[in-house]
Amino acid sequence: MKTLTILGSTGSIGRQTLEVVRAFPGQLRVHALAAARSTDLLEEQVRAFRPALAVMMEEKAAADLRVRVRDLPVVVTGGMEGILQAATAPQVDTVVTALSGRIGLQPTLAALKAGKAIALANKETLVAAGELVLETARQMSCPVLPIDSEHSAIFQCLENDPRTVEKIILTASGGPFLGWSRFKMASVTPQDALQHPNWDMGWKITIDSATMMNKGLEVIEAHHLFNIAYEDIEVLVHPESIVHSMVAYRDGSVLAQLGKPDMRLPIQYALSYPARWPNPLQRLDLRGKTLSFLEPDLEKFPALALAWEVGRQGGTLPAVMNAANEVAVLAFLQGRLAYSRLIELVREVCAGHHSTEHPDLAAILEADGWARELAEKLVRCSKYPAR
Repeated sequence: MKTLTILGSTGSIGRQTLEVVRAFPGQLRVHALAAARSTDLLEEQVRAFRPALAVMMEEKAAADLRVRVRDLPVVVTGGMEGILQAATAPQVDTVVTALSGRIGLQPTLAALKAGKAIALANKETLVAAGELVLETARQMSCPVLPIDSEHSAIFQCLENDPRTVEKIILTASGGPFLGWSRFKMASVTPQDALQHPNWDMGWKITIDSATMMNKGLEVIEAHHLFNIAYEDIEVLVHPESIVHSMVAYRDGSVLAQLGKPDMRLPIQYALSYPARWPNPLQRLDLRGKTLSFLEPDLEKFPALALAWEVGRQGGTLPAVMNAANEVAVLAFLQGRLAYSRLIELVREVCAGHHSTEHPDLAAILEADGWARELAEKLVRCSKYPAR
């Protein structure tokens, strides 16, 4: 029996993680659930899964939830202090980090220092602080198991000897604008960008998929997670989202992991590893399917090129890019920033940063705060119009 804390339980990954928990009552149980502000949904989850601890990031939401579930034997806390309590609880074996954005960094580090296994869905954690997080995991002998479908695929295809690997190949769906012209993309609306063709995801990752920043973040994440050089990471656009990623070996063999685009599969594998549990999920049927692969258009999707460049430079620059992107994505969704200017703004923030090599947590958080402040100032500048 594995005991879990789920950080971000009301988001897309969190909800699907609870579906996996429900399917395996003899193998998985929940000790703590944490969310930002979705009080109604977290109350439903608390009543269904009966955790010992429930956390709302917003203190007012925590006070509301405390009243709602006063009939249950659950402790309700709030704020980052509550998130850290959930991440480090002694009863917990595995922490599922599904919080969106850089906010997942501190609880992930705290969980590792407390000796917990990490089921990682928060790619921003490794983008902002991959070197620090993975070194902490090594020191504590704690596994970091990827939930992202692409990184789960690589994890499943890797052999034990890293010297046999020639390169890894991350696949990308291409998002909703794969076939759009640059002229048409100039008038993209938030509603357009939120229509992903294959995956049902949260708003942040859906917009990042539309710009292909998500794939850029995954390149940086893969570099840290698998200790592989950037020049040995390739990206191919695969519109069918059936091949989730591949590993090419030095003898010419290529191993690929295939499956339906269903996040419950990589979630289950991260929680069952090293076992593979049977489930009733729909199986992949390749009859009549066509698998196509395309070179990404780095001019139409400059976020991917920017992320590669930022990753190679390293230091605090990836944290800055990630922070600026979070601000820019939210501004776009709020109608304060044009889609065509989104990555341009992120690039300008990165250009103004003096990176610190091998940063500690304090330096990373300082760079993150600086980038958010500058990005917000740029959003308000007439240089970056809403339309």
